[in-house]
Amino acid sequence: MEENLAKIISVSVAAPRIPLDKVTYFSNRAVSHRDYGLVKIVADGGAEGIGFCYVGTRGGELLPLAVAKLLAPLLIGRDSLDVEALWSELYQEVLLQGRAGIVMRALSILDMALWDLNARSASLPLHKYMGASQADSVAAYASGGYYLDGKTPDDLAAEMAHYVSLGFKAVKLKIGRLSPRDEEDRVRAVRERIGPDIALMMDANNAWKDVIDALQTVRRLEKYSPFFVEEPFSPDDIDSHAALARATSIPVATGEIEAGRWRHKELLDKRAAAVLQSDAAVCGGITEWRRIAAMAAGYAIPMYPHWFHDLHAPLVAATPNARMVECFWDSQVLNFRKLLDRQLDFKDGRLMLHKTPGLGFAFDEEKVRHFAMDPTNVWTKIAS
Repeated sequence: MEENLAKIISVSVAAPRIPLDKVTYFSNRAVSHRDYGLVKIVADGGAEGIGFCYVGTRGGELLPLAVAKLLAPLLIGRDSLDVEALWSELYQEVLLQGRAGIVMRALSILDMALWDLNARSASLPLHKYMGASQADSVAAYASGGYYLDGKTPDDLAAEMAHYVSLGFKAVKLKIGRLSPRDEEDRVRAVRERIGPDIALMMDANNAWKDVIDALQTVRRLEKYSPFFVEEPFSPDDIDSHAALARATSIPVATGEIEAGRWRHKELLDKRAAAVLQSDAAVCGGITEWRRIAAMAAGYAIPMYPHWFHDLHAPLVAATPNARMVECFWDSQVLNFRKLLDRQLDFKDGRLMLHKTPGLGFAFDEEKVRHFAMDPTNVWTKIAS
């Protein structure tokens, strides 16, 4: 019998930490650097797939342990095309260690790498391999509007207007750190600068403790016609998301750090989200993201995936109920872009899809070495 050329022969994992140029603030935390987890899976035919995720500012040393000690050994010697079977076995392994957080992110990026590897082996761009709904480009919104020391409402408005000048038809800013009046000043300044026809999204990053607290700000902002308000509460407080959705005219969006289709089903059943922002590097990989998107379609709920436009552009292109990709124009906040050897092009409010196989890019190995948390051991390799 001919040897299976999709047999997995090695898995490698790395942990870079990249400092931000400036300390950047959300509603309830500050970020000075970002930790990422990277994986590479190699098959015996020579094909390689990559996966990656964000692991906060203290999680960088934990993800390699989950990959190397817990999950990667299950993949060695297996057929990379058996994605569903491998996902089920990996998930069974993580039941006791963590069905969310670092462990699920480790599963997610291994699953991502399998999809990338298999698409490259088939010589197809990932969106084509998945069954493209859109062939050339996907709509994108510009994500930014973070809090910086000394940044005024006028500065924020200028930032959002700059994105519009680049061709974006939708922009997103942060809210929830300041008083309701100060937040209204910020949103008013942006709306006046960008005009009435640009979609204006707002991200609270779990700012509020309860619905009454949230409404003090949210009701002030309704008059500016926001497209949605994102993550108003802790992701575990699904009931408050549902209650706020009933209490405001602004659609509620959430799901960016949810893991597994079951939690997403609770969001849908309770009508706690008009928009799902499921992240394939968080929720269980591309395999689970597709299940969640298909389930959401049955509820007539659209997908606006969170973060990593390089990953989510092909997923949106292959998913009929996915609408837009969150795009970070520069590397000031999503500094993961510094680790890639190729960037997506942008034109007229749309990201242009890669035409080369798989995800269409690779890691810049020099940059990975430069930012490695352990420069003496950049990649940990697991092999037979």
